[in-house]
Amino acid sequence: MNGHKVPVAAIVALGLTQIIGYGSLYYSFSILAPAMARDLNWSSEWIFGALSAALLIGGLAAPTMGKWIDRFGAGRVMAGGSAIAAAALVACALSSGKVAFVVSLIAIETASNLVQYGAAFALLVQIKPQVAQRSITYLTLIAGFASTIFWPITTALHERLSWQEVYLAFAALNLLICLPIHAWLSFNVTKSKKEAATAKHVEPSIPPSIRTPAFVLMVTGFALESFVNAALLVHMVPVLSALGLGAMAVMVGTLFGPSQVLSRFTNMMLGGGLSQTTLALISAFLLPAALAILIVTAPSVPGALVFAVVFGLGSGLSSIVQGTLPLELFGSEGYGQRQGQVLAIRLVVSSTAPFVLAFMMENIGVPWSLTVAAVVGAIAVLAFIAIGRLAHRPDRSHHTLGRAET
Repeated sequence: MNGHKVPVAAIVALGLTQIIGYGSLYYSFSILAPAMARDLNWSSEWIFGALSAALLIGGLAAPTMGKWIDRFGAGRVMAGGSAIAAAALVACALSSGKVAFVVSLIAIETASNLVQYGAAFALLVQIKPQVAQRSITYLTLIAGFASTIFWPITTALHERLSWQEVYLAFAALNLLICLPIHAWLSFNVTKSKKEAATAKHVEPSIPPSIRTPAFVLMVTGFALESFVNAALLVHMVPVLSALGLGAMAVMVGTLFGPSQVLSRFTNMMLGGGLSQTTLALISAFLLPAALAILIVTAPSVPGALVFAVVFGLGSGLSSIVQGTLPLELFGSEGYGQRQGQVLAIRLVVSSTAPFVLAFMMENIGVPWSLTVAAVVGAIAVLAFIAIGRLAHRPDRSHHTLGRAET
């Protein structure tokens, strides 16, 4: 087997399951939330508060899930996650009251951690660690279409079906498409483990002395980026509508997905010479920059279009570096467990985002709410700058020490 060849079939199949996983378990919620609120006699803040609670509880379970991925293989974990996701969507659709709805929503967001990027990146590392960075980039290139596909699909389905029926249809997708694919991919992981003796692991790029502070800074940056992303992705269409875009809001929102794909394609073609720390810094900068553009230009449609493109570019790069930066800094050993730790902290922080943004929009208005989000994004930029400076100083002394020891 060519060690430098990416597993194309696995990437394409996994890309399909990521589109379904993100589309059915996450992106569809903002479209269906108003109907859910009416049926449950809740305000929109409480509905998004329930989503935040579900994301938080799901995040707390992520470290355990990361250990499962390292122990049992990401493919098996993702196959089980697809079955749980389908059952949770059915339970949510059939829930008869608020308590049952919230419990089902918690199950949905917990299952999402088993089938979305954290697990998918680990699977690619387990299949072929020496080309995992490229594989992750290719995967995010495909999965970037999730919002572009599922926002319009969910809207179209909801015009004809109740939110419960839409969730039942999405449960079928997870059960009939994602589950068989993940089961097949689990075979590839098992096969790769048998070849582990000859496979090259990815070694850490930073010395042990700075790994703890680098990890803290990395997680801080990712968590704050995820907060901004989660807040805007869940509320993208409502925010644009509130700024006066009206019917154009959905069309502007659909540019987000292609922009994500564009950033990943650009990175794939031109970003080979850049370190993952540099890419992380670029992605972090683009998010608050996009929000600033929207704040200054609203309700201009061209301004909103630029916002959607720039925000999508930043979000697209962020999705890549959340998989590749830990691999570059800390290596491939224990990657699943490390991703679980990162995911847990990210979700604990970002789980509050949908509720916090909904609350702020209701009480201080959309422009000031977006300003707060932009400030949060700017702090993430500082975290990645600090990683670069931290890594640069010790690396030279470490290199000199290494030559002396040799």
